[in-house]
Amino acid sequence: MNDRTNLEGTRGMHLRKTTRAMASGLLVALLPLTAAAIGIEDVVDGGNDYAWERIEIPGTLCSNGSQYKFFVYDSPSSNNLLIMFEGGGACWDYETCSGQAGLLGAANPNGIPDDYIFDFKAEYVSPLVNGADPGIPLRPINPIATQGYDVAYLPYCTGDVHVGNNVVTYHDPSGQNPPIVFRHVGFHNTVESLDYLAGRFPNVNKMLVTGFSAGGVATAAAYYEARRTIQPAKGYMLNDSGPIFPAPGPGYDSYPLHSLITSQWDLQSLYDELPASFDPGDFGSATDMVASEFPNDQLAYTGYSSDYNFSRFSYERFYPGINQAGILQKWRTDQANLIDEMDDHPNFSFHVPWHRPINDSHCSSIITFIGSHACKNIRKKKWYEFWEWPWTQTWKCTSGWTPFEDFLDRWLDQDLQQRIVEKQNNYNNEDPGMQIVAPLINDALNGG
Repeated sequence: MNDRTNLEGTRGMHLRKTTRAMASGLLVALLPLTAAAIGIEDVVDGGNDYAWERIEIPGTLCSNGSQYKFFVYDSPSSNNLLIMFEGGGACWDYETCSGQAGLLGAANPNGIPDDYIFDFKAEYVSPLVNGADPGIPLRPINPIATQGYDVAYLPYCTGDVHVGNNVVTYHDPSGQNPPIVFRHVGFHNTVESLDYLAGRFPNVNKMLVTGFSAGGVATAAAYYEARRTIQPAKGYMLNDSGPIFPAPGPGYDSYPLHSLITSQWDLQSLYDELPASFDPGDFGSATDMVASEFPNDQLAYTGYSSDYNFSRFSYERFYPGINQAGILQKWRTDQANLIDEMDDHPNFSFHVPWHRPINDSHCSSIITFIGSHACKNIRKKKWYEFWEWPWTQTWKCTSGWTPFEDFLDRWLDQDLQQRIVEKQNNYNNEDPGMQIVAPLINDALNGG
């Protein structure tokens, strides 16, 4: 039987004191020297007060063999369902799976605590889950298109972007530490979770499958499984910064990564479940596959052209000696190939900003939407425009200014296709508000 535990009582121990948080946030905005002592709850008024249920399905596991857990909120006023695949890196060798690689590793190697839904990442990271762009100092909470949705939050603890099916023993190359048995069993967890959700929510109107970073990869890789299992009236897929770049052969920069993870995680078990429109020799063909299999669904990708987080996973360990400029060059080339592929399908939208000085320009939809806009036509100010406010800003959007919340509303509520790729610019770095907010958020993300 499934362990369905109502967490309302636990929630009482974790309630935010909103007034104090906003007051503290305003204080640190005015006194940035105190930033090292703050937490994310002092910067953003985010989170939610949902009556979450913890779901445990026998046989689903985390990498260390502990019970896998996910969380469900059943909204009393909705038959729309948001499925959130959590992000958190990936691993495929001893260094990354043991944690020695630091940032370039995988989240939650010790499993999922019972009250995980109240931890920082689950509670604060996704405005999509919470149905609102959170308030920050001098900026109020803003309800967004997913407000009121039923929500399934799928944590990440298998290091395989939720779609692996392999148990691997990793040995320390130095011989100094014992081997690690790592269970890359994300695909089994995903399938079982989707089966549960199909029974729990039998009459879904809109289903939005989304995820950030590694969870973004899962949206494209597992959307076919989700769509045919839950069978909503209308399907939507939003991949935030987890692109599966086209890589049909060795001449493509993401080919070494795709080849390695296909072997290490045994992705063939995933490939075997996909239709003939998917090419097993090219993981990146998942884009064409979902678009052609579900031509009436609305599909979208968002991610920064200057993402220096996911891009490191893609290239750093496969191109020894490569520097940041080289990594971003490969990223932008691969991203352009992906955009060309999406451009072939009328049901794909994309929102591609250039840069945001939060989290190394990684993920458009996390923490806050501030700075996640994309401008279709942006340029340097002309000499006679420098009087325009803000005076510190040397960049100007002449047309096509699209905040991410507007993109989301038009795409999800109005089924409008939108395609914006922002040109190189320094707008966010020069924005006065961003200069205050970004260091505070980054400091909080880094643990103070």
